[in-house]
Amino acid sequence: MPQIECILEHQDLIGESPLWSVSEGALYWVDVIAQRIYRLALERRQCTQWMMPEAIGSIAFRHGGGLVAGMRSGIYALDIDSGRREALFELGSDAPGLRFNDGKCDRAGRFWSGTMDDRSFAPVGKLYRLDALGQCTVADAGFIIVNGIAWSPDNRSMYVADTRRDVVYSYDFDMATGAIGEKRPWISTEKIAGRVDGATVAQDGTYWCAHVRGGEVAQYDPDGRLIQTIALPVKYPLMCSFGGPNMDILFVTTGRALATPEELMAQPLSGSVFAIHDTGSIGIPEGAFG
Repeated sequence: MPQIECILEHQDLIGESPLWSVSEGALYWVDVIAQRIYRLALERRQCTQWMMPEAIGSIAFRHGGGLVAGMRSGIYALDIDSGRREALFELGSDAPGLRFNDGKCDRAGRFWSGTMDDRSFAPVGKLYRLDALGQCTVADAGFIIVNGIAWSPDNRSMYVADTRRDVVYSYDFDMATGAIGEKRPWISTEKIAGRVDGATVAQDGTYWCAHVRGGEVAQYDPDGRLIQTIALPVKYPLMCSFGGPNMDILFVTTGRALATPEELMAQPLSGSVFAIHDTGSIGIPEGAFG
């Protein structure tokens, strides 16, 4: 039976993008609204933070060190120790009100991230692909909120959620070129309380995701059928990712920004980071950029 542990009592407003560092034995993640990157050394439970100059939606590791990040104004290479930031792609003035949200590297080193309008929530979001040479391409468009980016273990399928549309899409994926086929609905959350937010895929091919507003994480099989849900003590889990020494711990980041005052009173651990043990699945280390 899965066991839930709060590994860090925190006050994240929008806790996103948990990312396990195998070499450091540490979990990284971001708080979008607070504009911070966090690192938790798991064994010592020592937390370090870095302030960013703008909202940050997602991070991935870079080959050779540092991070790549999807931020409000574009995609950047970050050296968090020195504070140096280099623009890899900028949205520019033709995208007012947009910011980058969920993002992740595929296993060939390309960084994928989607934009969203976090003020009007209009269907103007785009899914971008940034390759190691710096070419940034729009792979798909018409999203409200891009989330849940992940790839099947055989790299033949790519998954992307549009949270406000209550759907996760599946695309045929070409690992060699990064090309995607036509999207097709794969998972629907129309008939449940939660919606798919951040997600990851395990070695067994199952898709693990946070059901935001549903207070749970969920496991779906490769055909998009629900296997199980695991209830959490907070209503707003936002993303999950595997890590730990054996890649068998499911880390979950959560948030406070969506909660009502009454919900915060009843759920004081909102915004904290959780670890779920004994899920029965083993994760795959996330790809690095470059």
